[in-house]
Amino acid sequence: MDATEAPPAFPKIISVDDHTVEPPHVWRDRLPSKYQDIGPRIVRAPVKSMSFVGGKFAPEMGAPGHDGPIADWWVYEDLHRPLTRLDTAVGHTRDEIRLEGITYEQMRPGSFSVPERLADMDVNHVQSALCFPTFPRFCGQTFTEAKDRELALLSVRAYNDWMVEEWCGPQAHGRLIPLTLIPLWDPELAATEVRRNAARGVRAVCFSEIPPHLGLPSIHTDHWDPFLRACDETGTVVAMHIGSSSKMPSTSPDAPPAVGSTITFANCCFSMVDWLMSGAFDRFPNLRIMYAEGQVGWIPYILERADVVWEENRAWGGVADKVLRPPSELFADHVYGCFFDDAFGLRNLDAIGVENVLYETDYPHSDSTWPKSREVGESQMGHLAPEVVERVVRGNAIDLLGLTGEGLWRAGV
Repeated sequence: MDATEAPPAFPKIISVDDHTVEPPHVWRDRLPSKYQDIGPRIVRAPVKSMSFVGGKFAPEMGAPGHDGPIADWWVYEDLHRPLTRLDTAVGHTRDEIRLEGITYEQMRPGSFSVPERLADMDVNHVQSALCFPTFPRFCGQTFTEAKDRELALLSVRAYNDWMVEEWCGPQAHGRLIPLTLIPLWDPELAATEVRRNAARGVRAVCFSEIPPHLGLPSIHTDHWDPFLRACDETGTVVAMHIGSSSKMPSTSPDAPPAVGSTITFANCCFSMVDWLMSGAFDRFPNLRIMYAEGQVGWIPYILERADVVWEENRAWGGVADKVLRPPSELFADHVYGCFFDDAFGLRNLDAIGVENVLYETDYPHSDSTWPKSREVGESQMGHLAPEVVERVVRGNAIDLLGLTGEGLWRAGV
């Protein structure tokens, strides 16, 4: 580049990991009337206590008249889950972000309102965004744990209808990309839901990084084959967010949250090895998976180690007859890592693969780089060629999620 020539503009970001805080009407407006009193609904009540220690979130709702701080709570069957400042932390200084209950009026409107979300995306140089859920948890664990399976299935479908028709509806102008849930307790129902949503243009579905942590079979069985076959045949990406096993990494029951926050990538690491050694990619050659908020700097060593184990130990390691190629080759064809702040990973991008890395902003969580995601990207990607930056920041997401060339989602495509 000539000394007088301006550097290329940083590409408009396509974030593959943001979050929506569901507005109060999502299930109220979509469930049959007989479920209004037990389906998901918002109740304003005091917080008696709340803790997050050893990777476990433990809130307790106060009785009427309790003098604790007031919060909006999702109530569903026996579950009481408050909205918290960690759900929607953007716009607050780091020292203001504490584990506390909040109301909708106390959160940034872009957390739950489409017009305000688009405005906050504009501030952050973000063109399009894929959003994970909040109340259902990252892969719908809330409904998987419910007693009433009929209500749970209706709740999953209601969420998906809201996601496709309202959150990603006409007012989003193609800038919000749908990400749907499945009924995790039944792989045949899950396959049906994947196909139902794929028919209206959805190309990403939530799944658990480590299903046995949820009391479900592992991916080393054939239990998930109907679901995986549906994803393979419809081009639906399996999206796994850190914590989608309901068990965040920690070292001890009394470890402070800072320990788990430092090692959040660990579940992605364990999960990726599971998938690479499962044989799933040989059975389903079009299947693709992505890890949201796992960062990418750890990936090169894991691939190196996995290849060594496959080469040296596959006979006694139980994978000789089902993992037919080196794990690093499987990774290149099937796996995507996602990051929002990973200078080390970007310095080692060649060891990961330019085509296998996606950018994210994590809005509106406390880790989010909003409103400076462009500045963070520019500072960490300055050593990369413009075409590589374009790939990482938006091109890979366009290809993976079947977006238009302009990076927008089109219903029914």
